[in-house]
Order: sequence, then structure tokens, then C-alpha cells
Amino acid sequence: MRVISRLLLVWVLVAASARAQDGGVARVLTPFPSDAQCLSLGSIRQPLAFGPGETLEFDLDALGARAGTMTMRVLPPREGLLPIEVHAKTNTFFSKVRRVDGTGTSYLWPKTLRPQRYYEDAQENEWHRVADVTFRKNKTAKLVSSINGQTSQAELSYGNDVTDVAGAVFLMRQLELSEGKRLCFDVYGIRRIWRVWGTVQPKEHVSLPVGEFETWHLSGEAARHDWQDARRDIHVWITADERRLPIAALGSIDLGAVRATLTSFTRPGDKAAKAENKGNLKW
Repeated sequence: MRVISRLLLVWVLVAASARAQDGGVARVLTPFPSDAQCLSLGSIRQPLAFGPGETLEFDLDALGARAGTMTMRVLPPREGLLPIEVHAKTNTFFSKVRRVDGTGTSYLWPKTLRPQRYYEDAQENEWHRVADVTFRKNKTAKLVSSINGQTSQAELSYGNDVTDVAGAVFLMRQLELSEGKRLCFDVYGIRRIWRVWGTVQPKEHVSLPVGEFETWHLSGEAARHDWQDARRDIHVWITADERRLPIAALGSIDLGAVRATLTSFTRPGDKAAKAENKGNLKW
């Protein structure tokens, strides 16, 4: 569960094992927002910028090289919920460092995009990890997890708003964004609840092989509720058009810096867009 969550968390946390010091240089920590400061995000934009059938594909780069791929899919509604599936898999090169093949699925309420359930199944080297999380209205989440068949349970508390590592980017796509707006919410990932907070930066133009985009740049930090000094910076770019495509994210996992870059997207009714080459991000 740890590695697949870290690959998904590149969008919102990317700080699974970060410490207060990085490379021996002390890090100046901003105050951890209290529940009173981290208010609910409120209602989302309607209609949704995405729907069943949308598929987003990303390259994952780590340690200065291509590490694998990540695919986000919006699945057909199921029992009144909107499933979001995220699958990550390392390539042959990175599998020599760490081999990962896993899927996380968030079951979202369509009107709010908050999760009712999150399920994760991942094979990481010789470890088979499963997590099944149910989110409750009393601000707790019940976690049932297993590692190679050994099951455990936990009750996790969260603040005024919560999502999970698979659903978080889709929630961010539907928020009303404006320069200087501050965001704060909690996220489930790696058997913990994390607090994420930051600010919407000025719009930036991003050039990718898959297209040219005007984007919102979301910049912030994330820290574990139970270890507030464990944190990393966060950078996410979402297009400033009606599609609200998540096109890039920069962060780090325990092995070092990680970048996720959109390489193709397919949306019902739209012509599929796919990168013709593996060019770098150009700002």
C-alpha cells in the first residue's frame, strides 16, 4: 500500500516519509493549520468537467529517469456513486529499484465529489497490500488493511473536509479557483490522514507534447496529522479552461523527486489527444 499511495500522492501529498530536515539543511516549517483554520471547501462547480469514459495517461519520472505510468479513469456510475480508478505501474528500469503494480479506486458522491469509500490493491515487490476505507459523517474513517493476508483495522479522524489519494485531483478540478485563493483539506493515504494546504498562484502557460495550456498553479504543503513535521512542498497544474485537466505535478517520494506529466487524454465526444514524443515540460 505504501508505494502505490506514494505514486498517487504525487498529486496532493508526495510526502510519505519526508522529515523536517532534507539533505542536512533545516527546513523552516509553516504552522500546521488547525481545524478552525482548515474550513470546509464548500460546494463544487457544476456541471462536472469530466464524466464516465474520460481517461488520462501520465508518465512518471523519478531519480532523473522514466519510472513508469499512471492512468486515471472515470468509470460508469455504480449504486449512485461515481468511481474514479487510478492505476500505477513501474517500468522495467524502475522495477529494479522498486516494482509496483497497483490500483486505487475512489467512490465519490457525484454532487459533492467527496468519497464514500476508497479501495486500494497493490503488489509491491514481494508484498501484497490491500486497503479498504469507509468514510463516515462523524469525521472518522474506518480502515481495514492487509499485508500478505495479515489483516488489521484502525479508526482515523479527519477535520472539516476529506478526500482520498485517487479522488483528490478530481475534487480540485471542480473547485472555484482564483489567484491568491487559499485551500485546506484532509486526505487519506498510506494508512494515515494528511492535511494539505496551499495557495492558488498566478496563471502559467505550460507547453507539453500533448498541447499548449493556460493553467492554474496550486502550490502548498502537506503533513501527517500524527507527525506534523513530516511534510513536503506540493505543485500541481490544472488547466484554466472548462476541461480542468490535471496536466502536471511535482513532488517527492522517499526515493527522491517525482514528476507526473500528462501524455494523453480521451474524453467522450472529444478527439483523443496524445503526445507525439517524450519532450520535456516547457514553461
